[in-house]
Amino acid sequence: MAEKGELDLTGAKQNTGVWLVKVPKYLSQQWVKATGRGEVGKLKIVKSQGKTEVSFTLNEELANIHEDGGKPASVSAPRVHPFNLQSVGGQTLTVFTESSSEAQTEEKSESSGVVLDKLALEGIVVQRAECKPAASEDYMKLKRRQIEESSKPARQILSLEKAVTTNYKPVANHQYNIEYEKKKKEDGKRARADKQQVLDMLFSAFEKHQYYNIKDLVDITKQPVIYLKEILREIGIYNVKGSHKNTWELKPEYRHYQGEDKSD
Repeated sequence: MAEKGELDLTGAKQNTGVWLVKVPKYLSQQWVKATGRGEVGKLKIVKSQGKTEVSFTLNEELANIHEDGGKPASVSAPRVHPFNLQSVGGQTLTVFTESSSEAQTEEKSESSGVVLDKLALEGIVVQRAECKPAASEDYMKLKRRQIEESSKPARQILSLEKAVTTNYKPVANHQYNIEYEKKKKEDGKRARADKQQVLDMLFSAFEKHQYYNIKDLVDITKQPVIYLKEILREIGIYNVKGSHKNTWELKPEYRHYQGEDKSD
């Protein structure tokens, strides 16, 4: 967590003037690759016939562009970039920097976990400019490459020389679906018997045991599940909890157990 701390106004007191310059994206990407002292190029300011002309020249080693894999590209970044100077236009623009000292970082780890960031006013914008590449062959090649990269589809269709054997092979039908279809056919083949005949088979079964699950009753009666459940709802009770959960038993008025001999 960070909170705003003190504000350093040294830049304002010293009346420091700064330039606000817009640069191309590829140029900022090349600047990040600078090593050593971090020198990225040279700025040239000349006055010709009372007019100020400004240009930036990129270092030669930073003009080399590489692919994503690190391989050098067939194009290079333009080196010469003239400035298009613009007025501030009556606006008051300032440049701030934000930083946190080592002492504040230690304080965060030891106490409340709050770091007070230090803000500093570096200066006031006195000149705005746009850095544009000079029309050259390198620039045209770079733009062509950017257009080609942006037009590439995110996904590409590749032709495989041999079948992939590390993954699951496709099958016409999965085993689960085969078993399900088989079960449906078996249920469909079961012809509905007379209701009274089914009742007789059910009463006969419940004379032997008090509780049955639906699968066992289907095996005993050889009737479709839906038809069997319709009859069971008339004469039976479905247990949804307890030690005989998910089983059927007869309603009290249909029970004819002998004595206390009730089997589970």
